[in-house]
Amino acid sequence: MTDLKLVSEKDKLFEQNLKTADFRFDEKVVKVFDDMVSRSVPFYAEMQRMTTELAAYFATKDSRFYDIGCSTGTTFYELNKAIDPSVTFVGLDNSEEMLKKAKEKLTEVSEKRKLELEYVDINKNIDIENASVVTLLLTLQFVRPLNRERIMKKIYEGLNEQGAVIIIEKLTSEDSLINRLFIEKYYDYKRRNGYSEMEITTKREALENVLIPYRMDENFELLRTAGFKNIEVFFRWYNFCGIIAVK
Repeated sequence: MTDLKLVSEKDKLFEQNLKTADFRFDEKVVKVFDDMVSRSVPFYAEMQRMTTELAAYFATKDSRFYDIGCSTGTTFYELNKAIDPSVTFVGLDNSEEMLKKAKEKLTEVSEKRKLELEYVDINKNIDIENASVVTLLLTLQFVRPLNRERIMKKIYEGLNEQGAVIIIEKLTSEDSLINRLFIEKYYDYKRRNGYSEMEITTKREALENVLIPYRMDENFELLRTAGFKNIEVFFRWYNFCGIIAVK
């Protein structure tokens, strides 16, 4: 397992059965985010390792590497060890609290390469230029569906030739039986990691109007419409997947 730099309090946000507001990446979430994601995303460390390996292959000298939805900066922390220091890291996020945490975590990174952390409302607009790699790790699912095609087109246009986009997403399935089965196996995973039935239910309700997953074929079509022709799955675990597409 990759030795990720995950530093946070233990996730206890949904222990109480309170009336649930929509999930937001606010200060409360940021405080527990690293613990939350490590206990809620199957093979999270392995996903980060695979992302690092793939990104290192495509990252070119003097280019820019964008992490859209960079959260607390874990991906850049890992990538810093594998990618040429001439590559500029650009982290985009729509949470000021996340960016503040990322800046703290990435102090060592910023001493060795150019690092830009920018507040951006991903649903409105993003600027991508001279990019060799763009990552969206568990990010696209939080973008409103009506904006996803426009964002993916922006990414394609901002990528250099032979540049790559790496996406990790939760999926839904067209088959209702399989979909329910995969979701239940995912909840079993969360139970094994110490989450109670109340925590699982309350968080699901909080995410209901915020996290909107696509089917696998919908994600592929999104990439094809943007212009990508070389598209492949590099990771799959029930209703989670990793996809790489090359310009």
